Amino acid sequence: MKRSICLFLLGMLFSSLSLFSQTGMRYHLSFDPEEQYIHVSLSLSGLSEEATILRMPVWAPGYYIILDYPKNVVDFEAFDPDGHPLIWEKSGKNGWVVHHGNCHDVTVSYRVYANAHSVAECMVTEEKAFIPGNGVYMHIEEKKNMPVTVHFTLPDTWKHISTGLKRMEETNTFYAADFDLLYDSPVYIGNQTLIHFTHEGHEYELAMETPEGFEEQDFVGDLKKMISSCTALIGDVPYDNYCFILMGRGGGGLEHFNSQACFTYGTYHFTTREMYNSFLSFITHEYFHLYNVKTIRPIELGPFDYDKEVFTPLLWISEGFTVYYELPILLRAGIINKDYFLKEMSAVIRKVEGKNGKNHMSLRQSSYDIWLNFFNNNANGADTRISYYDKGPIIGLLMDIEIRQMTDNRRSLDDVMRALYWQYYKEKDRGFTEEEFWQVCAEVAGQPLMEMRRYVDTTSAIDYAKYAAYAGLRIDDDWNLSVVEGCSGLALRIRESILGK
Repeated sequence: MKRSICLFLLGMLFSSLSLFSQTGMRYHLSFDPEEQYIHVSLSLSGLSEEATILRMPVWAPGYYIILDYPKNVVDFEAFDPDGHPLIWEKSGKNGWVVHHGNCHDVTVSYRVYANAHSVAECMVTEEKAFIPGNGVYMHIEEKKNMPVTVHFTLPDTWKHISTGLKRMEETNTFYAADFDLLYDSPVYIGNQTLIHFTHEGHEYELAMETPEGFEEQDFVGDLKKMISSCTALIGDVPYDNYCFILMGRGGGGLEHFNSQACFTYGTYHFTTREMYNSFLSFITHEYFHLYNVKTIRPIELGPFDYDKEVFTPLLWISEGFTVYYELPILLRAGIINKDYFLKEMSAVIRKVEGKNGKNHMSLRQSSYDIWLNFFNNNANGADTRISYYDKGPIIGLLMDIEIRQMTDNRRSLDDVMRALYWQYYKEKDRGFTEEEFWQVCAEVAGQPLMEMRRYVDTTSAIDYAKYAAYAGLRIDDDWNLSVVEGCSGLALRIRESILGK
């Protein structure tokens, strides 16, 4: 009995020592709207080495270009607990080495210039701040999986903080389980209009910078329908809460695990139904990414190396299939109709087939080379390159049709997406390799998708007419898809499964 008690107390001692020795990280952010700076203070505790290297990312997942965030860092300093300055030096373009000897607790401070107008870069104005984590925070490479807290001090005129981060009891303080989640959780601060709602057991925040015209349509109702459609497709919701950050007028959006940050038209006055449908497709795209790329992901895309480019040949799945699924998701939600579906797919086919790039670059290569071409719009590009945003959804539709045709309409691309989610994200807690993706496709279809893979890996011309016929459709010389009247049997069942009756 005494021996057991001694062992128990000894175990408690080691446990306490272990907890005591764990590094703690707490950020404090404040703002200088006039000068457009973010003031950052980082408190480090429990450091065990004599020097610590802090690193800032040079890119943001989903935004495949080197942004070199450290270029915006100025006035870096480090101090011991008594306020004495510590020696530090740079290590490469995105590393800071702080020499602290036997000192276990260190405070680091620096400022970040924030004058960009981008979903991937920092912005501070008199009215607001937008903070993508990659451009502000620093991590210790070997401790990226440690929890971190962030506290914000706001100017008196700013009222709200919108983010997917977990809110703590302390005012304006938030928590992330690790740095991947911290970097993947943008923060918008200002006087945005907030709408909170609960749907199917989960909490949502809709944050709108420019809400004019919002009341003219049932936007929240349509968001709920879209969310339900996605949930029905995959069969699971991986988050507790989700935040829609909809900023003012601008271009672009970026997906995150339990949030999205998007620019809008600057108004919610939509002059046509198609304009509203297009906007909902955009929001749906970024939302569905929480499945397709955040949880259903190529193995290269996480855990991330934030110091350099991360290459994968599979962005045609992560982005291309997400573009495709905008349409089935909204169609199943009852928001768009089959005519809109066919019109949008026809436009994508026409775009790809109207450019010479399809003869020079494969879909697979377009994914791997995105780091060269993300914003490379020179004259040579249209003649020699394609985009996985364009050809990817075409392959998504054709693969959906082919799997249905091979399985007598019993299986579909939906089954592939579900299998990837449940087998790799839920069970194996990792991404899938290229060969594993094709193996899942073969298991779902009952045979390898050899022709589909050729369309992905090479520049072979696509036999649109064959796949259109499988689904009771036709395609004309101008690449317009239309319904074949009077078709029956398997083709009719496939078409109705995709487009509805």
